[in-house]
Amino acid sequence: MFQTDGYETHAGVLAPAKFEALAAHFEARLAALPEGRRPEHMDVPHLTDPALFEWLLDPDVLDLVESLIGPDIALFSSHFICKPAGDGKPVPWHQDAHFWRDSISPASDAITVWLAIDPSTVENGCLRVIPGSHLAAAEHTGTADSFFNQETAVDESRAVDVELERGACSVHSAMLVHGSPPNRSTSRRCGYTMRYMPTTVRYLEPGGRGIYLARGRDHAGNTYSSTG
Repeated sequence: MFQTDGYETHAGVLAPAKFEALAAHFEARLAALPEGRRPEHMDVPHLTDPALFEWLLDPDVLDLVESLIGPDIALFSSHFICKPAGDGKPVPWHQDAHFWRDSISPASDAITVWLAIDPSTVENGCLRVIPGSHLAAAEHTGTADSFFNQETAVDESRAVDVELERGACSVHSAMLVHGSPPNRSTSRRCGYTMRYMPTTVRYLEPGGRGIYLARGRDHAGNTYSSTG
């Protein structure tokens, strides 16, 4: 399914006790957000919270990633995307690779593991995807009042809702066109996006936020940050 559609889903990836520990860790981070800060924008939290490497480098997560991109893996990024009940912001239709092209090359080779901290449903603004759209680059144009300042046009009749139980995950290509509607429901929707790439991909930001060698060895001459 991943090769043909650009995404796939799994009933779970972390051991139950490990998932519950991550969920509790997230709740503590959410409770500590400064007054007025939107919870959708808890981006690259691992850069200031090294405890998150316990889950980002979990062997079961890396086994799933390896099955899709091979044994030599770099951790590229992560993001808690939390849409609060009632006014959770939409994510416009986009390809991740479009936004990453100045950071990694080829950006098309990266993937995202989208782990459901909360149940993710049609009602609370679950991920929506355009199956097969990972096979070609899409044009992006300007937009406002959402996660990004650019979006791509799609035929929404082709869209598939990716509903996930708590603890389940989806995995999608950086080239897959995806997005999500606002959360107008009474239920919060949070996912932890864990982003990886094969080590054949070059990191283009020397002195930037950094990447981490998660498994195997480097093939692109990259310099990796330390997790500890």
